[in-house]
Amino acid sequence: MKTRSKLTDELMSDQTTICVWRAMQRTLSQVKQVIGSAVMVALFVGSTSVMAASANVIEPTSASESAGMSDADETEAARKLRSETQWPKIALTDKLLYEFLLAEIAGQRGESALSSTLYFDLAKNTRDPRIVRRATEIALYARKYLTALEAARMWVAVDPQDKKAQQMFSTLLMASGRVDELAENLSRELNDAGVRKGELLLEKQRVFASYPDKAAVRNLFEKLTRPYIAAPADLPEAHWVRAKVAQAANDKTSALREVEQALVLRPAWEEAVLLKASLLTSGDAQRDFLKQYLASHRESQAVRLAYARALVAGAQYDAARDEFKTLLKRTPDSPDVLYAVGVLSLQLNDMTTAEKNLEKFVAIGQGDVNSARFYLGQIDERAERYDEALVWYRSVVSGDQKSAAHVRAAQVLVKQKKLDEAYEEIVIARVGAEDDSRLAIAEAQLLRERGRHQEAYDVLKTALTAQTEDPDLLYETAMAAEKMNDVVIMEKHLRRVIELKPDDALAYNALGYSLADRNIRLPEAMQLIDKALAITPDDPFILDSKGWVLFRLGKPQEALLMLKKSYAIRQDAEIAAHLGEVLWSIGQREEALKIWREAKKIYPDNEVLIGVMKKFVP
Repeated sequence: MKTRSKLTDELMSDQTTICVWRAMQRTLSQVKQVIGSAVMVALFVGSTSVMAASANVIEPTSASESAGMSDADETEAARKLRSETQWPKIALTDKLLYEFLLAEIAGQRGESALSSTLYFDLAKNTRDPRIVRRATEIALYARKYLTALEAARMWVAVDPQDKKAQQMFSTLLMASGRVDELAENLSRELNDAGVRKGELLLEKQRVFASYPDKAAVRNLFEKLTRPYIAAPADLPEAHWVRAKVAQAANDKTSALREVEQALVLRPAWEEAVLLKASLLTSGDAQRDFLKQYLASHRESQAVRLAYARALVAGAQYDAARDEFKTLLKRTPDSPDVLYAVGVLSLQLNDMTTAEKNLEKFVAIGQGDVNSARFYLGQIDERAERYDEALVWYRSVVSGDQKSAAHVRAAQVLVKQKKLDEAYEEIVIARVGAEDDSRLAIAEAQLLRERGRHQEAYDVLKTALTAQTEDPDLLYETAMAAEKMNDVVIMEKHLRRVIELKPDDALAYNALGYSLADRNIRLPEAMQLIDKALAITPDDPFILDSKGWVLFRLGKPQEALLMLKKSYAIRQDAEIAAHLGEVLWSIGQREEALKIWREAKKIYPDNEVLIGVMKKFVP
């Protein structure tokens, strides 16, 4: 680290610095120096410090600017109280100006520790709140935490009305483990707060809500609230604060006990009601508690919203939608409620209500509009309004649904027989998002649709090198390898999927079916397929696999029962192919032809179906 004298010699040998210094000396009588929070920002993003000249006085353009506040942060009355006349008048000597310039340039040149030392000296010598604040912030930046603590202590002393100073000092006391001192300081504030004690307690809890050491925060507030948790000064806010810090420390039992005491003291307190509901571990208990509260507080919007969400969590969708509709009548333009009614209606297959509310939500433009656009695309796609669906999907420009929207848009284009456009949609989407496995899988599927199996495999193989443990990529790469007849790679990837996701029925089924289709290791294939069926008993494709392995094992009648059950659930082309082949093998050829021909009308290009028909009906 450079010393002050060494840095001084370097600075004064810097031609730019010399020019600035001489210019400031020449115009010292006309100098008007502005020191504010903007300087701090400029210093550490590498911009030029905000400096102007002043005659004998260091003063900011406004008090609120010097405190780092916007006009909205400070009331007119507060601005008058903190007017420029409040700041100390300081003679701007050559030495003071030099020290300030040296501190600034030290920071610009990356010597933050030296800059901190210089600013702390300036703060002690001037006791100007703006310089003291700057000294605190630079010490923090330089990680000189003890210096920052002392600077913050000075800041509170010279500007006791500054909330930023109080918060910084409190945080630094907490960070340095001085909980007792912090508790004493905050206790004095509470004693002076009068009727605002409860409100101030809530305010202090919010200040420390994001502090990482939850045990220390709990210790602080248990000390701070001790005088206010028993008669005659029993405050509901004190119990609520204790509940919040206990919850943050993962002590739900204590949190529940404290919030219940808060509700004894203030039974209609919505915030406490919501906190208690969040602490109840049973979904039924949570719903019953909220419902009971609503019985006597029907106008409580916040609690009704929580109750509706609890119903959704319990899969009681019809009841949840009724609650959301009640909320919608009272607040017809609430984005949260419009979105919830729209999504629930979509889930309940009420497309008209879903579309109306989601469109209104998008028009308001607040909240997760991209997800709403995605759902509107799904509504149009279900209604086979494909052009409208594409407009919605392509309007999803960010968020979690962006990649899914591109995939859906490509699938819509496939339905419109526009395979080239579908492929282009995904290729463009992948630019800048090469690591998105969903898009890689979509590109591979489109390549397979066009019979380009090697290219599909190459796309997935490349994606897998970057995300070797992605179960979806492993599964799709296994399926692509199967198309290339590479059974070794296929089995390797599927076995890895099973290791990563032991309850993945698809992986068990895919491996079992592939073995059965090749007529190899049939007992093992049966075990794998039975495992898949145990996980998802009524899946038509797994039932199809079970029928197919039974057929390979020479049990056509058992196979026929299983395949008929599968086909009754889903009239899929490959299930039809298998069912028809079993029927053909036992002499029911007319029935087999009927099933094949019906399936071919729906799936005219399915390779498996075409292959089996050519095999038996050349």
